[in-house]
Amino acid sequence: MKLAINLFLSVAMLALSLWLIWPNHETGEYLRAAIDQLTVRDFGPYLLGYFALLSVVHVCRSWRWHYLLEPIGVRLDFARLLAVSSVGFMAILLVPARLGEFVRPALIRKKGHVSAAAALGTVAVERIIDGLIVSLMVFGCFFALRGPEAPGWMMPTAYIALGIFAVATVGLLLALRWPAATVRTSLRISLLPWVWPRLAERIEGKLLDLIRGFAVMKQPKQLAAFAAWSLAYWGINGVSTWLLARGMGLDLSLLGAMATMGLVAVGISLPNSPGLVGQFQWLTVLGLSLDLGRAAAEKGTPLYAQVLAYAIIIHALQVIWYVGTGLAALATRHVSFSELWASRKLDPEASAGHAPASEPVDPLPVARARARAGVAGAGVGED
Repeated sequence: MKLAINLFLSVAMLALSLWLIWPNHETGEYLRAAIDQLTVRDFGPYLLGYFALLSVVHVCRSWRWHYLLEPIGVRLDFARLLAVSSVGFMAILLVPARLGEFVRPALIRKKGHVSAAAALGTVAVERIIDGLIVSLMVFGCFFALRGPEAPGWMMPTAYIALGIFAVATVGLLLALRWPAATVRTSLRISLLPWVWPRLAERIEGKLLDLIRGFAVMKQPKQLAAFAAWSLAYWGINGVSTWLLARGMGLDLSLLGAMATMGLVAVGISLPNSPGLVGQFQWLTVLGLSLDLGRAAAEKGTPLYAQVLAYAIIIHALQVIWYVGTGLAALATRHVSFSELWASRKLDPEASAGHAPASEPVDPLPVARARARAGVAGAGVGED
């Protein structure tokens, strides 16, 4: 039932987004002209620069996960970490309803060492810290761009995004400090223990296992390293957004590029349309209009067509990149298609998709991680 609801919301988001951005006849003419004017000689250097920056973004986004995995006793060499991350990023893009987020944790689980739930906890930390960084970025950029011509939704969006991720961060800290009490309280608020006691008991165990993935929060050096790589990831991503816009003739400032990137990042935390089609373009158009003016979001104007062309092209380039790197990773020895297929099941007992035997998990960090996790009655990987 939950999957059906998520898929319905995903398709609904697709329909809404396409309706919002679909060009009328006049815009269509301007759109074709905006794309036709791009030449290899003029646009080519910007395109190469964009892909160069995107490759750096990809490495930063992948490697930072290392600092979340180490505290729970998982050590992957760079090649396998990059391969697993590349397949995971492809899944996040292509699989609707954010279900692709489960792929990376499922690919690194290993029975008796680390469970998929504990690995999923590291992804939860990643998402929450990313959300906090991006919401702060959105708030700062929107505040700097505000003015009498600013749309009415701009600052409320910034405040709401900041509030949501601030609350999520507080929840993460509470779960880390008092895991059992936080989980029990949350379940009681949901009324699940009274409605379905057996399910509530099972969910409680899984949530406690997931909280072990928060272990990095107790290690300042690891957390600082993760934050530094995350800032690099988001900063370079913003620069790549700005560079491609300049290559397409848009007079976008770096501040406007950061605001656009942040708005897209916040917006895709909602139910995703398949492949982010329509949703990405709509959010990009809205973001660019904050810096380029309201005409950038008004159909029937040459500027709107130019902005929409940019949104279509940057989305297409990202799809090509992430699908290409994901398929390339599947062609290596580090991730197999059978592992990817097995990753659809998060229960390690039911899956054959374990980490390769050539990459054993060091038992000493695992023991230390268990001691640090402080969750009574269970160790990492014990379901």
